[in-house]
Amino acid sequence: MRILLVDDNATNLKLLTRLVAKLGDCEALPYASPDQVLSALPDLDFDVAIIDYQMPVYNGVELYTEIARFDKYADVPVIFVTADTDQTTRMDALNIGAIDFLTKPVHPAEFQTRVNNIVGLTRARHKLAAEVDGPHHDVDDAVAQLRQREEEIVRRLSLAAYYKDPERGRHSGLVAAYARAIAGALGLPAETCRDIGLAAPLRDIAQVAAPDTVMLKQGKLTESEFRQIQSQASRTRDNRTETATSLLSLAAEISASYHERFDGQGYPNRLSGEAIPVSGRIVAIASAFDALTTERPFKTAWSFEQAAAHIEGRASVQFDPACAAAFADAADEIRAVFEADRRERAADAASGAAHVIGQKIA
Repeated sequence: MRILLVDDNATNLKLLTRLVAKLGDCEALPYASPDQVLSALPDLDFDVAIIDYQMPVYNGVELYTEIARFDKYADVPVIFVTADTDQTTRMDALNIGAIDFLTKPVHPAEFQTRVNNIVGLTRARHKLAAEVDGPHHDVDDAVAQLRQREEEIVRRLSLAAYYKDPERGRHSGLVAAYARAIAGALGLPAETCRDIGLAAPLRDIAQVAAPDTVMLKQGKLTESEFRQIQSQASRTRDNRTETATSLLSLAAEISASYHERFDGQGYPNRLSGEAIPVSGRIVAIASAFDALTTERPFKTAWSFEQAAAHIEGRASVQFDPACAAAFADAADEIRAVFEADRRERAADAASGAAHVIGQKIA
């Protein structure tokens, strides 16, 4: 596995080269400037690219734009190295097909986890291509193996996206379960229902660039903060032909559409009716139900019945009426998930209280 490394800082380039060597069965191709890389194209062969953004003459996004002009690099996954607070850069990188980010200063453990994920996916894709091209191949088996790897990558990205806020991760799991139930009641194929459930936790992936002060705020957002969230959503586009996996493509579709409203008054694109992808229409209801039934510092949690009535009352206005009807049809399944979560929270709270009491007694 050949990994292209581009960084004009000699110290950083040496560090990245050493980290690649520790991955096992990976070869580093270090370049100290974008000009050197461009001079080597299109004869340069690599499987994954790790590119620093802040470089002279060409920044990382500009360099990758030039690289992507060659068809042979069209499917090569790229990881950008950026500053944690560089929001605009990250969104620009996502828009040209970036699959992940490393934050400066690069932490070895984070590097190993993130790059291993991408290398694993790339190996699976290479294996599929080899089997398809070979004289004796089982395409169905190869596709199934690639699919398994894709699902693993999406699950890990779901965890990584919310590592700073475990509670948000818990709610993402609920939204996924609600979305699967609605999709099933809507009559979608079982595989599609499963995919929506897997991709739904990544619905806010575009907001990875938003500041923690906004994303982790416990109270209501100010008008300015809300505009920041809308701005991140507006930067997400339907790049289904550019993402590395079908599930990531679906996640991008959901992220770009679940804030839309059936009457066209949502954001970021003011889509209405069936112009909104069905995945976005489904997750809009699942996410709204979870938000309504969740306690916040500025609101109490609604009951199941209150939230269900709200969704029914907003059909054809905020929500797709067919999806709202599917929510009602799946009410028993959704209620079971809802109540199981409440029992789990109560048990966690009781366990925490018992632990505190035990400490005081000791």
